[in-house]
Amino acid sequence: MISFDNTELAYAYKSNQELKRAHFLFSMMGNPFILKMAIKLTPVAINWHLPFTKTALRSTIFKQFIGGETLEETAPVAEKLGRFHVQTILDYGVEGGNNGESGYDHATDEFIKVINYAATQQNIPFMSIKITGIVRTGLLQKLNTLMQQQKDSLMKNYEGAKEKLPNDEKEEWQRVLNRFIRICEAAKNKNIGVLVDAEETWIQDPVDAMTMMMMDIYNKEKALVFNTLQLYRHDRYEFLKKSYEAAEQRNFILAVKLVRGAYMEKERERALALGYPSPIQPDKQSCDADYDAAVDFCISHVNKICMILASHNELSNLRCVAFLKQNNIPFNHKHVHFSQLYGMSDNITFNLAHAGLNVSKYLPFGPIKDVVPYLMRRAQENSSVSGQTGRELSTIEKELKRRTQKN
Repeated sequence: MISFDNTELAYAYKSNQELKRAHFLFSMMGNPFILKMAIKLTPVAINWHLPFTKTALRSTIFKQFIGGETLEETAPVAEKLGRFHVQTILDYGVEGGNNGESGYDHATDEFIKVINYAATQQNIPFMSIKITGIVRTGLLQKLNTLMQQQKDSLMKNYEGAKEKLPNDEKEEWQRVLNRFIRICEAAKNKNIGVLVDAEETWIQDPVDAMTMMMMDIYNKEKALVFNTLQLYRHDRYEFLKKSYEAAEQRNFILAVKLVRGAYMEKERERALALGYPSPIQPDKQSCDADYDAAVDFCISHVNKICMILASHNELSNLRCVAFLKQNNIPFNHKHVHFSQLYGMSDNITFNLAHAGLNVSKYLPFGPIKDVVPYLMRRAQENSSVSGQTGRELSTIEKELKRRTQKN
């Protein structure tokens, strides 16, 4: 029976010094005043090039949650994780933005660099991309609005919306598709999975449509392109089932990463401000119920759906393992994968790996100034997710105590 209470397994890869640094960091995150000030002042300090800011970040929160500033710096981290049978998902941690055509082409080249690098490593089967890195947000939002006016299936909505674009934007959109195809072609050639990150609801529909198109092309024989479903949205479980129907009709493997979500507060505020129904679940229980139902659905169709259960929720992970056992599905089935963020929930990751399940750490990398938004989200997440900071602290304290008593 798997237990997430085994801290010896959870932290075998960390030295006493690394554990103490992590304890200090999560203690700071647990202080609302310090956290608020850090989130407010850190981006300013970076932009103003204040002395010692990068040094302080590099030795604290950056070291906890980021694999390095360059691809090459991630190598020792991935290698260390591999020694404990934990794989790596590489994420070029630079946020998307309206960077112009040359910026989008550069981001595409960077994503392909990640793919080519991952192919040289034994322990990196996946990489992650943000579509907003290769397309103007305004164009995504316009397509999304046009798609929602169609009131048909996802792909018919997409085709109808695309036809309504003026010629210059049709050409712009074709350049976006060409970039995505370049990324997927490189991934196919190197046999590296591409995980497409989820976005806000007002730009998600065209991302879903593009990703579905790429699955139809590249997922005929194996899961290569993955969509990300945020189950804090009340429509995503139904969307999963419709996606499966489309995969069955078109004869491709549906590949999904299941998360609870990252934009909840922003989504609710926007819905309230603009006067439309909130796309967010009415309560946590509804979110959990849909998440568990989505996991069950994927495993019930495990030969046709490849699932990455990307969650820090202990019950969701344990429940999935129990479901595998009940249905006599091998722990190492190629279509069942677990994942947690680097620097968090090691008690889940390393105990799953020890039990023989496919599990990975999501490992961002990039220059400090570019990954600050990601780091600030991690700090906020640990404070806003119920009990997350407390859980991290308690497991670290338990392991430090065990090591002290052992010595």
